[in-house]
Amino acid sequence: MFKRILALIRKEFLSIWKDPRSRILIVAPPLMQLLIFAHAATMEIRNIDMAVLDRSQTVQSRDLISEFQHSKWFRNITLVENEKQIEQMIRAKKIQLALSINTDFANKLKRNQPTNIQVILDGRQTNTASIANGYIASIVAQYEAEHFPQRLKSAPQINLEIRNWFNPNLIFLWYTVISLITILATTIALVLTSLSIAREREMGTFDQLIVSPLSAFEILVGKTVPPLIISLVMTTLMSLFVIIFFKVPFTGSILLFYISMVTYLLSILGVGLFFSSICKTQQQAILGAFTFQMPAILLSGYISPVEDMPMFFQHLTLINPVRFFLVIMKGLFLKNMPAEYIFQNLIPLVFIAILSLSAASWMFKRNLD
Repeated sequence: MFKRILALIRKEFLSIWKDPRSRILIVAPPLMQLLIFAHAATMEIRNIDMAVLDRSQTVQSRDLISEFQHSKWFRNITLVENEKQIEQMIRAKKIQLALSINTDFANKLKRNQPTNIQVILDGRQTNTASIANGYIASIVAQYEAEHFPQRLKSAPQINLEIRNWFNPNLIFLWYTVISLITILATTIALVLTSLSIAREREMGTFDQLIVSPLSAFEILVGKTVPPLIISLVMTTLMSLFVIIFFKVPFTGSILLFYISMVTYLLSILGVGLFFSSICKTQQQAILGAFTFQMPAILLSGYISPVEDMPMFFQHLTLINPVRFFLVIMKGLFLKNMPAEYIFQNLIPLVFIAILSLSAASWMFKRNLD
Protein backbone atom coordinates (compact mmCIF):
# COMPACT_ATOMS: atom_id res chain seq x y z
CA MET A 1 0.00 0.00 0.00
CA PHE A 2 2.78 2.41 0.92
CA LYS A 3 4.53 1.80 -2.39
CA ARG A 4 1.33 2.58 -4.29
CA ILE A 5 0.74 5.76 -2.25
CA LEU A 6 4.36 6.88 -2.74
CA ALA A 7 4.03 6.31 -6.47
CA LEU A 8 0.88 8.46 -6.56
CA ILE A 9 2.54 11.16 -4.46
CA ARG A 10 5.49 11.18 -6.87
CA LYS A 11 3.08 11.45 -9.79
CA GLU A 12 1.31 14.41 -8.12
CA PHE A 13 4.57 16.25 -7.55
CA LEU A 14 5.59 15.68 -11.16
CA SER A 15 2.26 16.90 -12.49
CA ILE A 16 2.49 20.05 -10.36
CA TRP A 17 6.12 20.84 -11.11
CA LYS A 18 6.54 19.63 -14.69
CA ASP A 19 5.46 22.99 -16.09
CA PRO A 20 7.99 25.82 -15.38
CA ARG A 21 5.18 28.35 -15.37
CA SER A 22 3.36 26.37 -12.68
CA ARG A 23 6.47 26.40 -10.49
CA ILE A 24 6.70 30.17 -10.78
CA LEU A 25 2.98 30.62 -10.06
CA ILE A 26 3.19 28.55 -6.88
CA VAL A 27 6.25 30.31 -5.42
CA ALA A 28 6.30 33.88 -6.72
CA PRO A 29 2.70 35.18 -6.30
CA PRO A 30 2.39 34.45 -2.53
CA LEU A 31 5.63 36.29 -1.78
CA MET A 32 4.68 39.18 -4.07
CA GLN A 33 1.20 39.40 -2.54
CA LEU A 34 2.69 39.33 0.95
CA LEU A 35 4.93 42.26 0.04
CA ILE A 36 2.23 44.27 -1.77
CA PHE A 37 -0.74 43.66 0.55
CA ALA A 38 1.36 44.34 3.65
CA HIS A 39 1.65 47.95 2.55
CA ALA A 40 -1.56 48.34 0.54
CA ALA A 41 -4.13 46.44 2.63
CA THR A 42 -3.85 48.51 5.77
CA MET A 43 -6.43 50.08 8.05
CA GLU A 44 -4.09 52.90 8.97
CA ILE A 45 -5.24 56.27 7.67
CA ARG A 46 -2.50 58.45 6.22
CA ASN A 47 -2.15 61.07 3.48
CA ILE A 48 -5.41 62.76 4.43
CA ASP A 49 -6.39 65.73 2.30
CA MET A 50 -8.15 68.49 4.19
CA ALA A 51 -9.39 72.05 3.81
CA VAL A 52 -9.23 74.88 6.34
CA LEU A 53 -11.53 77.86 6.55
CA ASP A 54 -9.55 80.33 8.67
CA ARG A 55 -11.85 83.18 9.64
CA SER A 56 -9.51 84.22 12.44
CA GLN A 57 -6.47 85.03 10.28
CA THR A 58 -4.23 85.38 13.33
CA VAL A 59 -0.88 84.05 14.45
CA GLN A 60 -2.66 81.55 16.70
CA SER A 61 -4.81 80.11 13.91
CA ARG A 62 -1.83 79.89 11.56
CA ASP A 63 0.15 78.07 14.27
CA LEU A 64 -2.66 75.54 14.58
CA ILE A 65 -2.75 75.04 10.80
CA SER A 66 1.00 74.55 10.88
CA GLU A 67 0.57 71.69 13.35
CA PHE A 68 -1.55 69.87 10.76
CA GLN A 69 0.89 70.67 7.97
CA HIS A 70 3.75 69.06 9.90
CA SER A 71 1.72 66.01 10.89
CA LYS A 72 2.55 62.63 9.30
CA TRP A 73 -1.17 61.89 8.86
CA PHE A 74 -2.12 64.83 6.66
CA ARG A 75 -0.92 65.43 3.11
CA ASN A 76 -2.50 68.39 1.33
CA ILE A 77 -4.04 71.24 3.31
CA THR A 78 -6.05 73.67 1.21
CA LEU A 79 -7.05 77.10 2.51
CA VAL A 80 -10.56 78.05 1.41
CA GLU A 81 -12.54 81.28 1.67
CA ASN A 82 -16.08 80.07 2.36
CA GLU A 83 -18.16 77.02 3.30
CA LYS A 84 -19.40 76.54 -0.25
CA GLN A 85 -15.87 75.61 -1.34
CA ILE A 86 -15.72 73.05 1.45
CA GLU A 87 -19.01 71.52 0.31
CA GLN A 88 -17.84 71.32 -3.31
CA MET A 89 -14.51 69.70 -2.38
CA ILE A 90 -16.13 67.10 -0.13
CA ARG A 91 -18.74 66.25 -2.77
CA ALA A 92 -15.97 65.80 -5.35
CA LYS A 93 -13.97 63.69 -2.83
CA LYS A 94 -11.00 66.04 -3.11
CA ILE A 95 -10.78 66.19 0.69
CA GLN A 96 -11.77 63.88 3.53
CA LEU A 97 -12.39 66.59 6.11
CA ALA A 98 -12.36 70.33 6.77
CA LEU A 99 -11.74 72.65 9.71
CA SER A 100 -13.61 75.88 10.28
CA ILE A 101 -11.89 78.31 12.69
CA ASN A 102 -14.08 81.08 14.13
CA THR A 103 -13.17 84.77 14.07
CA ASP A 104 -12.89 84.92 17.87
CA PHE A 105 -10.53 81.93 18.07
CA ALA A 106 -7.41 83.89 19.13
CA ASN A 107 -9.23 86.23 21.53
CA LYS A 108 -10.85 83.38 23.45
CA LEU A 109 -7.53 81.55 23.70
CA LYS A 110 -5.86 84.63 25.18
CA ARG A 111 -8.72 85.18 27.64
CA ASN A 112 -8.61 81.55 28.70
CA GLN A 113 -12.20 81.02 27.51
CA PRO A 114 -13.63 77.93 25.79
CA THR A 115 -13.47 78.09 22.03
CA ASN A 116 -14.86 75.86 19.31
CA ILE A 117 -13.44 74.56 16.06
CA GLN A 118 -15.89 72.99 13.65
CA VAL A 119 -14.75 69.71 12.08
CA ILE A 120 -16.55 68.59 8.94
CA LEU A 121 -15.98 64.93 8.04
CA ASP A 122 -16.99 62.94 4.98
CA GLY A 123 -19.32 60.34 6.52
CA ARG A 124 -19.22 58.17 3.39
CA GLN A 125 -15.82 56.95 4.53
CA THR A 126 -16.72 55.87 8.03
CA ASN A 127 -13.36 54.31 8.92
CA THR A 128 -11.44 57.36 7.72
CA ALA A 129 -13.83 59.72 9.51
CA SER A 130 -13.61 58.02 12.91
CA ILE A 131 -9.81 57.64 12.83
CA ALA A 132 -9.19 61.14 11.44
CA ASN A 133 -11.37 62.55 14.22
CA GLY A 134 -8.97 61.03 16.73
CA TYR A 135 -5.98 62.51 14.89
CA ILE A 136 -7.54 65.98 14.98
CA ALA A 137 -8.28 65.74 18.73
CA SER A 138 -4.69 64.67 19.37
CA ILE A 139 -3.17 67.53 17.34
CA VAL A 140 -5.44 70.16 18.90
CA ALA A 141 -4.66 68.93 22.42
CA GLN A 142 -0.94 69.01 21.66
CA TYR A 143 -1.24 72.52 20.24
CA GLU A 144 -3.05 73.78 23.33
CA ALA A 145 -0.52 72.18 25.67
CA GLU A 146 2.45 73.73 23.85
CA HIS A 147 1.12 77.23 23.16
CA PHE A 148 -1.32 77.80 26.03
CA PRO A 149 -0.21 75.68 29.00
CA GLN A 150 -1.95 78.06 31.43
CA ARG A 151 -5.33 76.84 30.10
CA LEU A 152 -4.60 73.37 31.39
CA LYS A 153 -4.25 74.70 34.95
CA SER A 154 -7.79 76.06 35.04
CA ALA A 155 -9.30 72.65 35.59
CA PRO A 156 -8.06 69.41 37.16
CA GLN A 157 -6.27 67.20 34.64
CA ILE A 158 -6.20 63.41 34.51
CA ASN A 159 -2.89 62.04 33.29
CA LEU A 160 -3.15 58.81 31.31
CA GLU A 161 -0.17 56.52 31.26
CA ILE A 162 -0.68 54.24 28.27
CA ARG A 163 0.99 50.89 27.76
CA ASN A 164 0.50 48.86 24.61
CA TRP A 165 1.15 45.16 25.14
CA PHE A 166 2.46 42.76 22.46
CA ASN A 167 2.82 45.56 19.89
CA PRO A 168 4.24 48.49 21.89
CA ASN A 169 4.48 50.91 18.97
CA LEU A 170 1.10 49.88 17.48
CA ILE A 171 2.77 48.91 14.20
CA PHE A 172 -0.19 47.95 12.06
CA LEU A 173 2.11 46.18 9.59
CA TRP A 174 2.71 43.43 12.15
CA TYR A 175 -1.01 42.65 12.33
CA THR A 176 -1.36 42.77 8.53
CA VAL A 177 1.50 40.48 7.55
CA ILE A 178 0.66 37.81 10.13
CA SER A 179 -2.92 37.73 8.86
CA LEU A 180 -1.68 37.63 5.26
CA ILE A 181 0.40 34.51 5.96
CA THR A 182 -2.79 32.75 7.05
CA ILE A 183 -4.80 34.01 4.08
CA LEU A 184 -2.13 33.15 1.48
CA ALA A 185 -1.51 29.71 3.03
CA THR A 186 -5.26 29.12 2.75
CA THR A 187 -5.22 30.15 -0.90
CA ILE A 188 -2.28 27.89 -1.80
CA ALA A 189 -3.76 24.82 -0.07
CA LEU A 190 -7.24 25.41 -1.50
CA VAL A 191 -6.08 25.94 -5.09
CA LEU A 192 -3.70 22.97 -5.17
CA THR A 193 -6.25 20.51 -3.81
CA SER A 194 -9.26 21.93 -5.64
CA LEU A 195 -7.53 21.39 -8.95
CA SER A 196 -6.19 17.95 -8.07
CA ILE A 197 -9.03 15.56 -8.94
CA ALA A 198 -10.73 18.04 -11.28
CA ARG A 199 -7.53 18.15 -13.33
CA GLU A 200 -7.54 14.36 -13.61
CA ARG A 201 -11.13 14.44 -14.88
CA GLU A 202 -10.41 17.21 -17.37
CA MET A 203 -7.29 15.50 -18.74
CA GLY A 204 -9.03 12.13 -18.98
CA THR A 205 -6.65 10.36 -16.57
CA PHE A 206 -9.19 9.92 -13.78
CA ASP A 207 -10.41 6.63 -15.27
CA GLN A 208 -6.86 5.31 -15.12
CA LEU A 209 -6.80 6.00 -11.37
CA ILE A 210 -10.09 4.14 -10.93
CA VAL A 211 -8.85 0.99 -12.68
CA SER A 212 -5.47 1.10 -10.90
CA PRO A 213 -4.79 -1.05 -7.80
CA LEU A 214 -5.16 2.06 -5.65
CA SER A 215 -8.07 2.15 -3.22
CA ALA A 216 -10.13 5.30 -2.62
CA PHE A 217 -8.27 5.91 0.66
CA GLU A 218 -4.89 5.57 -1.03
CA ILE A 219 -5.89 8.00 -3.79
CA LEU A 220 -7.01 10.57 -1.23
CA VAL A 221 -3.76 10.23 0.73
CA GLY A 222 -1.76 10.58 -2.47
CA LYS A 223 -3.74 13.67 -3.41
CA THR A 224 -3.35 15.22 0.07
CA VAL A 225 0.35 14.82 0.85
CA PRO A 226 1.92 16.84 -2.04
CA PRO A 227 -0.27 19.96 -1.49
CA LEU A 228 0.36 19.63 2.24
CA ILE A 229 4.14 19.59 1.77
CA ILE A 230 4.09 22.46 -0.75
CA SER A 231 1.81 24.54 1.51
CA LEU A 232 4.06 23.86 4.51
CA VAL A 233 7.15 24.95 2.58
CA MET A 234 5.48 28.11 1.26
CA THR A 235 4.07 29.04 4.69
CA THR A 236 7.53 28.58 6.20
CA LEU A 237 9.08 30.78 3.48
CA MET A 238 6.46 33.50 4.04
CA SER A 239 7.00 33.37 7.81
CA LEU A 240 10.78 33.72 7.36
CA PHE A 241 10.18 36.56 4.90
CA VAL A 242 8.05 38.38 7.49
CA ILE A 243 10.57 37.83 10.29
CA ILE A 244 13.63 38.86 8.27
CA PHE A 245 12.35 41.68 6.07
CA PHE A 246 9.47 43.12 8.12
CA LYS A 247 11.21 42.57 11.48
CA VAL A 248 8.12 40.99 13.04
CA PRO A 249 9.16 39.11 16.19
CA PHE A 250 8.42 35.41 16.58
CA THR A 251 8.09 34.75 20.31
CA GLY A 252 6.37 31.35 20.47
CA SER A 253 7.24 27.69 20.06
CA ILE A 254 8.35 26.45 16.64
CA LEU A 255 7.05 22.96 17.44
CA LEU A 256 3.57 24.30 18.26
CA PHE A 257 3.76 26.46 15.15
CA TYR A 258 4.22 23.43 12.87
CA ILE A 259 1.71 21.26 14.74
CA SER A 260 -0.88 24.00 14.37
CA MET A 261 0.05 24.62 10.75
CA VAL A 262 -0.26 20.96 9.74
CA THR A 263 -3.63 20.66 11.49
CA TYR A 264 -4.92 23.85 9.88
CA LEU A 265 -3.70 22.90 6.41
CA LEU A 266 -5.35 19.48 6.71
CA SER A 267 -8.66 21.18 7.47
CA ILE A 268 -8.26 23.39 4.38
CA LEU A 269 -7.09 20.48 2.22
CA GLY A 270 -10.24 18.59 3.18
CA VAL A 271 -12.35 21.49 1.91
CA GLY A 272 -10.33 21.64 -1.31
CA LEU A 273 -10.62 17.91 -1.92
CA PHE A 274 -14.36 18.10 -1.29
CA PHE A 275 -14.78 20.73 -4.02
CA SER A 276 -12.42 18.85 -6.30
CA SER A 277 -14.38 15.61 -5.94
CA ILE A 278 -17.71 17.21 -6.91
CA CYS A 279 -16.38 19.41 -9.75
CA LYS A 280 -15.85 18.13 -13.28
CA THR A 281 -13.61 20.96 -14.51
CA GLN A 282 -10.80 23.01 -13.02
CA GLN A 283 -12.81 26.19 -13.57
CA GLN A 284 -15.63 24.84 -11.39
CA ALA A 285 -13.10 23.83 -8.75
CA ILE A 286 -11.58 27.34 -8.65
CA LEU A 287 -15.05 28.88 -8.31
CA GLY A 288 -15.86 26.47 -5.49
CA ALA A 289 -12.64 27.36 -3.66
CA PHE A 290 -13.39 31.07 -4.07
CA THR A 291 -16.91 30.52 -2.74
CA PHE A 292 -15.43 29.13 0.48
CA GLN A 293 -12.44 31.43 0.80
CA MET A 294 -14.09 34.85 0.85
CA PRO A 295 -16.69 34.10 3.57
CA ALA A 296 -14.03 32.29 5.59
CA ILE A 297 -11.75 35.36 5.55
CA LEU A 298 -14.61 37.76 6.28
CA LEU A 299 -15.72 35.63 9.26
CA SER A 300 -12.19 35.07 10.59
CA GLY A 301 -11.88 38.28 12.59
CA TYR A 302 -9.32 39.74 10.19
CA ILE A 303 -11.47 42.69 9.10
CA SER A 304 -13.66 43.09 12.18
CA PRO A 305 -13.57 41.29 15.56
CA VAL A 306 -15.72 38.19 15.86
CA GLU A 307 -17.21 39.65 19.05
CA ASP A 308 -18.66 42.57 17.07
CA MET A 309 -20.53 40.31 14.64
CA PRO A 310 -24.23 39.37 15.03
CA MET A 311 -24.76 36.31 17.21
CA PHE A 312 -25.69 34.11 14.24
CA PHE A 313 -22.38 34.81 12.52
CA GLN A 314 -20.46 34.34 15.75
CA HIS A 315 -21.85 30.80 15.95
CA LEU A 316 -21.06 30.30 12.26
CA THR A 317 -17.39 31.13 12.84
CA LEU A 318 -17.09 28.05 15.06
CA ILE A 319 -16.79 25.90 11.89
CA ASN A 320 -14.37 28.35 10.25
CA PRO A 321 -10.76 27.08 10.51
CA VAL A 322 -9.30 30.47 9.52
CA ARG A 323 -10.69 32.03 12.70
CA PHE A 324 -8.82 29.66 15.03
CA PHE A 325 -5.54 29.60 13.10
CA LEU A 326 -5.47 33.41 12.97
CA VAL A 327 -5.59 33.50 16.79
CA ILE A 328 -2.78 30.93 16.97
CA MET A 329 -0.59 32.82 14.49
CA LYS A 330 -0.92 36.14 16.30
CA GLY A 331 -0.33 34.42 19.63
CA LEU A 332 2.81 32.61 18.48
CA PHE A 333 4.30 35.62 16.71
CA LEU A 334 3.55 38.41 19.19
CA LYS A 335 2.36 37.03 22.53
CA ASN A 336 4.42 33.89 23.21
CA MET A 337 1.04 32.27 23.80
CA PRO A 338 1.20 29.38 26.31
CA ALA A 339 0.55 25.85 25.05
CA GLU A 340 -2.78 25.56 26.89
CA TYR A 341 -4.22 28.51 24.97
CA ILE A 342 -2.78 27.17 21.71
CA PHE A 343 -4.58 23.86 22.29
CA GLN A 344 -7.85 25.67 23.06
CA ASN A 345 -7.78 26.86 19.44
CA LEU A 346 -6.10 23.74 18.08
CA ILE A 347 -8.79 21.32 19.28
CA PRO A 348 -11.52 22.95 17.13
CA LEU A 349 -9.11 22.78 14.18
CA VAL A 350 -8.68 19.04 14.74
CA PHE A 351 -12.46 18.50 14.66
CA ILE A 352 -12.82 20.69 11.56
CA ALA A 353 -9.99 18.79 9.83
CA ILE A 354 -11.65 15.44 10.63
CA LEU A 355 -15.00 16.75 9.43
CA SER A 356 -13.68 18.22 6.15
CA LEU A 357 -11.50 15.22 5.29
CA SER A 358 -14.34 12.81 6.12
CA ALA A 359 -16.73 14.78 3.89
CA ALA A 360 -14.16 14.78 1.07
CA SER A 361 -13.60 11.03 1.48
CA TRP A 362 -17.35 10.30 1.49
CA MET A 363 -17.98 12.41 -1.59
CA PHE A 364 -15.00 10.92 -3.42
CA LYS A 365 -16.08 7.33 -2.70
CA ARG A 366 -19.64 8.16 -3.72
CA ASN A 367 -18.52 9.56 -7.08
CA LEU A 368 -16.07 6.68 -7.50
CA ASP A 369 -18.88 4.17 -7.13
